[in-house]
Amino acid sequence: MADCIRVPLLLLLLCIISSLHPIQCENNPVLVKVPMNPELNAPLPPGAPVERLPVPEKIPGGGASLPRKRSSTGWKLSEEGVCKEDLTRLCPKHSWNNNLAVLECLQDKKEETEIAAECNHLLWNYKLNLTTDPKFESVAVEVCKTTITEIKECASEQLGKGFLVSCLVDHRGNITDYQCNQYITKMTTIVFSDYRLICGFMDKCREDINTLHCGSISTGDKDIHSQGEVIACLEKGLVREAEEQPGAHPIKEECKKSIMRVAELSSDDFHLDRYLYFSCREDRERFCENTLAGEGRVYKCLFNHKFEEAMSEKCREALTTRQKLIAQDYKVSYSLAKACKSDLRKYRCSADSNVPRAREARLSYLLLCLESAVHRGRVVSGECQGEMMDYRRMLMEDFSLSPEIVLHCRSEIEGHCSGLHRKGRTLHCLMRVGRGDMGAIDPNCQRALQTLIQEADPGSDYRIDRALNEACESVIQTACKHIRSGDPMILSCLMEHLYTEKMVEDCEHRLLELQYFIARDWKLDPILYRKCQGDAARLCHTHGWNETSEMMPPGAIFSCLYRHAYRSVDQGRRLSRDCKVEVQRILHQRALDVKLDPELQRRCMTDLGKWCSEKTDPGQELECLQDHLEELVSDCRDVVGNLTELESEDIQIEALLMQACEPVIQTYCHEVADNQINTGDLMECLVQNKHQKEMNEKCSVGVTHFQLIQIKDFRFSYKFKTACKEDVLKLCPNIKKKVDVVICLSTTVRNDTLQDVKEQRVSIKCRKQLRVEEVEMSEDIRLEPELYDSCKPDITRLCQNVAFGNAQVIECLKENKRQLTQRCHQKIFKLQEVEMVDPELDYQLMRVCKHMIRRFCTESEGKNTLQCLKQNKNSELMDPKCKQMITKRQITQNTDYRLNPVLRKACKADIPKFCQPILNKATADSELEGQVIGCLKLKYADQRLSPDCEAQIQVILQESALDYRLDPQLQIHCTAEISRLCPEEAAAQEQTGQVEECLKVNLLKIKQDGCKKEVLNMLKESKADIFVDPVLHTACALDIKHQCAAIPPGRGRQMSCLMEALQDKRVRLQPECKKRLQDRIDMWSYAAKVAPAEGFSDLAMQVMTSPSKNYILTVIGAGVALLFVMGLLCGRFTKRVTQELKDR
Repeated sequence: MADCIRVPLLLLLLCIISSLHPIQCENNPVLVKVPMNPELNAPLPPGAPVERLPVPEKIPGGGASLPRKRSSTGWKLSEEGVCKEDLTRLCPKHSWNNNLAVLECLQDKKEETEIAAECNHLLWNYKLNLTTDPKFESVAVEVCKTTITEIKECASEQLGKGFLVSCLVDHRGNITDYQCNQYITKMTTIVFSDYRLICGFMDKCREDINTLHCGSISTGDKDIHSQGEVIACLEKGLVREAEEQPGAHPIKEECKKSIMRVAELSSDDFHLDRYLYFSCREDRERFCENTLAGEGRVYKCLFNHKFEEAMSEKCREALTTRQKLIAQDYKVSYSLAKACKSDLRKYRCSADSNVPRAREARLSYLLLCLESAVHRGRVVSGECQGEMMDYRRMLMEDFSLSPEIVLHCRSEIEGHCSGLHRKGRTLHCLMRVGRGDMGAIDPNCQRALQTLIQEADPGSDYRIDRALNEACESVIQTACKHIRSGDPMILSCLMEHLYTEKMVEDCEHRLLELQYFIARDWKLDPILYRKCQGDAARLCHTHGWNETSEMMPPGAIFSCLYRHAYRSVDQGRRLSRDCKVEVQRILHQRALDVKLDPELQRRCMTDLGKWCSEKTDPGQELECLQDHLEELVSDCRDVVGNLTELESEDIQIEALLMQACEPVIQTYCHEVADNQINTGDLMECLVQNKHQKEMNEKCSVGVTHFQLIQIKDFRFSYKFKTACKEDVLKLCPNIKKKVDVVICLSTTVRNDTLQDVKEQRVSIKCRKQLRVEEVEMSEDIRLEPELYDSCKPDITRLCQNVAFGNAQVIECLKENKRQLTQRCHQKIFKLQEVEMVDPELDYQLMRVCKHMIRRFCTESEGKNTLQCLKQNKNSELMDPKCKQMITKRQITQNTDYRLNPVLRKACKADIPKFCQPILNKATADSELEGQVIGCLKLKYADQRLSPDCEAQIQVILQESALDYRLDPQLQIHCTAEISRLCPEEAAAQEQTGQVEECLKVNLLKIKQDGCKKEVLNMLKESKADIFVDPVLHTACALDIKHQCAAIPPGRGRQMSCLMEALQDKRVRLQPECKKRLQDRIDMWSYAAKVAPAEGFSDLAMQVMTSPSKNYILTVIGAGVALLFVMGLLCGRFTKRVTQELKDR
């Protein structure tokens, strides 16, 4: 105890002694004592003035229980002239006879302004004499007898050297005896008024006092009773050293211990911190008037009001210094040390042999140790947790209480955050700098901020962060009022309402600033830590809550957890159910901002700056990275790819998309949204309903963006990846892009189907999902990159006002096919060829005719859908829009036989047989503009086609006879003539053959040879089958029924029947039919003149199809017979002449 703080024996001791017997010295009634030199605690030199030693009258606090003898010779402070005036003015009259009360009254006044210097001098010498007289130790033994026996350390102290009282002060917190406790407390009140009254303090700190200019050890010009400020000066020096401020003086270790010990001993009563007491006396009356002194209550009250506007700056400064001392040694806070004493011992927070004692005493170490116990589910007393919360809030309110932040963040504070120190604003400003919102931050500053957030642990209770609490109060009251105040789920609730209409801007900023640091240490989310600490230890090799690994990058543990969260059973170990739910919750929240994903931000810092510097809106940065996936550096591409893969499995990670799509989800996808367990069903549902009326622009754009990202890698489509992973590895190895994988697998399926293999190489589940992917890709040209890239210039030129989606751009390109560039034209032709083979991939057709397909084609296979619709096109129940779409597809099919798979199959032998010259001239991937079909039509008229091909051509002829647009050659050559001769019929678009009839009637008026030839071909075709002439067929339908019912259609048979009936005077045809037939005869006659037979076969066909076929054949037969007879005669004559010549 040689280095102890020797606590002065109070005037109380004199009161005890004087009540027992007067103190005598050399037969004088009043003790005369040589005063001690206040500088060296040594007797004054000879000749120095002698002062009287006052005699106490009463034991403070315990005087009521002791007999009180009033001595006529008792000395009273009130009787001294130098103090009488001050006493009368400042102290109540009832205290005048009690020297202790007078002393306490006078020393708590502002010395320099309220008490005369002579009185101060008297008081100081009076206290000094008390502290140096060993006789009063015996009084301490008497008053604290019980306590001394209970405290073994004090019972072993040697008496007579003043160490006993110092020991009692050291163990003041353990004193239970009321009288002893009051006695020790009152003693400290006197000694702490001046550092020179403390045993050993002056010797240990002499050099530091002089170096720091904290005051002169000799009284000099400065009042000797005001030296309590010296301790305050040393404390500030200690703080400056801890913060490594420029020019800070290193204080000696033994002086540091003395300073901290004084601060610790003054921790229960703010009166004992003289500098703070005088600095905050008025503020105490203003803010803490009703707060009882003792046990640190006044300190805490003042701390709570530290940033009030009415708080004086001097008091605020003193309080800050006190708080900084607490940060260095938690025992400087009486209430915290007392409340947490048993918990510290219980959880061995003071028994770490690897930690230096100085660090072990730091507030941060205590908080981390006890918070670790709480997070591990251990019981920490409520009183201790309450104290911890107060000091965690204190750390978050004032950044300057953390010396590491003051040291390492000095330039950031000066550059960005000066003048914001109150109520945690500077700390949040530094957090914003740490996020990268205000420039770069020093790594040491970043680490200091991260450490402070761990110490304060605001994730466990948002109220610890005052700036956040104040900013988000209105949001919490509206959006999170169902959650208990202080619950960790409040932060989660705020994150769920980020970027919603309930969120306010200030709360949004404070929340993201805090979440940035919470995201970098998984332990700072208490719910996640509680649910996942077992999984983290098992799968990610984590340490304890308050242990960190410098080798572990920020966010690494959470990245490990979410990778395991989405593993399938066959992929190995997975998370527990509770942990997985929490990981998904946090992923959903943090996907709003790439800065909340430490791994993503760390690996993609360069790419974010390169590609996405202008993308500042919520969610745009990740979308930007996904858009530039191929251009990213390898590390960034991997992490973005992994996150995108997770999104495909659980699209709810895209919180902004979920918010935007809420109406569609509620209407169409609520079942899969409620029951979704990592299947990708929700996104598939959104894609399928992308064009519903409930779909808003934000949702549509978000869904389309996700589709566009999916085509970059087949892994980004969860259902496709799951269904086809094995097939891809087997059939399409080394192919990564989804669109290429789809093409590869589709080609395999088509080849297997065409070759009628017994067992398809692509599995059934993959084929089903492949169909879904193909249909989805057909909806937007951007989902087929090769087609999109080939047609970009054409889209800009021809379809710039057409919106993407619903296959509208593709439809626009189809309609402008003749104006497309060669490259785009080829791609569109190939696309149409695929769509005609598989109409389900024709998105516009399937969309427009969806209801008609359900009505007419439920039993048809998918590949026969268009054929079914064509057959029912003229039904009265057919929807006009669908009918129009079917007509478009028919027009397309008739441009090239390759676009009509049914015709192609039926005529595969006839086409090369009759139309090879056309095929020889054709180029790949370009339409033949109906030339092959036109060739087949002519052969149909000549009745030379195979039955299957003839049936298909007959259908085409019938359809094109009703709508001239279905005849590409007619449309090409006769567009101008139709506009000139038949504008009304063309405008009507009734599809009843009126335009064709108009052209036939106006055959003589047609000027263009190409058009005239096409009309003549129509006439020729109509002779082969009356069904090809819809106007004539309608007019003669009744006559056909009556006169030609037994005649089968085709090959001109019914037409011949009608012609014979027309010539038979016994048969009376319908007037309209008779008129139309006569018109046709005239047309055919004209056609025969205009277009004579080009060869024998053509002539023979004209004869055979002529209505006067019998007459012509009779004449021809007679002519042949005549020639035969003449030949016989000529042959005889020739033979005779020849014989005669031989005979010669």
